[in-house]
Amino acid sequence: MKKIIFITALCSLFLLSACSAPRLNIFDTTPNPLREFTLEGKGQNKILIIPINGMISDSPKQGLFDTSPSLVEQVVVQLNKAQNDSSIKAVLLKVNSSGGTITASDLLYHEILSYKVKTGNKISVIMMDLAASGAYYLSLPADMIMAHPTTITGSVGVIFMRPKAVGLMSKVGLGVEINKFGQNKDMGSPFRESNEEEKILMQKTVDTFGNRFIKLVQKHRKLDEASLKEVSTARVFVADDALRLRLIDKIGYIRDAVKETKTIAGIADDARVVIYRHNDIPEDNYYRAGTPDAANIALININLPEILKARAGFYYLWPGAINFE
Repeated sequence: MKKIIFITALCSLFLLSACSAPRLNIFDTTPNPLREFTLEGKGQNKILIIPINGMISDSPKQGLFDTSPSLVEQVVVQLNKAQNDSSIKAVLLKVNSSGGTITASDLLYHEILSYKVKTGNKISVIMMDLAASGAYYLSLPADMIMAHPTTITGSVGVIFMRPKAVGLMSKVGLGVEINKFGQNKDMGSPFRESNEEEKILMQKTVDTFGNRFIKLVQKHRKLDEASLKEVSTARVFVADDALRLRLIDKIGYIRDAVKETKTIAGIADDARVVIYRHNDIPEDNYYRAGTPDAANIALININLPEILKARAGFYYLWPGAINFE
């Protein structure tokens, strides 16, 4: 009888999680403070690795019983902690992201640049699978950008995404009645098709954000006219093409990036490479670099496609890399 009750309760929790959140956690989620762990080296000076993974957003990740910090919050917390440690001489950003919202991308760009100005420390980037659009945007303040040989980067552009329910509503006989003050108050509404004036106004907004991105690329990377024209198409590039266009400085692996970071920071080879985490991980290495919270253990984990989680809005995002798993 007890076994039947347990199975029934578990099934109920599964159904509840499917309706309300992609994550179920029945454990204490009080986070431990971030602590420093050494990946290698014994010297006095340090290089901090900060991972930047997944959708770039300033919105917390909602679970069934807990809320995880947004990517912006996770990175800023680590930068602030590093700012108070005079033995940290450089930060290596380990980037693997297809981009995100324009505001979150710009916030990280600003925070990374501010950290560099305040501390005088060097910033370097190692790109993994993806460093597209907003992920490239936030990499711009770096003194050195290195891509993995199989990295996809670029997508220097902006996209405005919003759902349209007009066709579905007409099929099921639904409609939405709107009273408004101001002729463009419901511009971009999902309940009707946009008129030509609205399309022009929206395109002007998209162009404004896109031009901002291009100007920042030119400010930091100083591309020639031909390269800037090619980059402005907002296409993605493999590492070799990104190097040719000067979007990146070098091609290599993460150990190459660590070595190059030591060189540009002017510190010895025995400098410590460190990571901030909540908990220690045995047999640690560069590829497991992250900030996992051992208390945040998912009993049931239902991953929705990223496109279903995205809110309507403006994005520095490569939609071709949206995860549908």
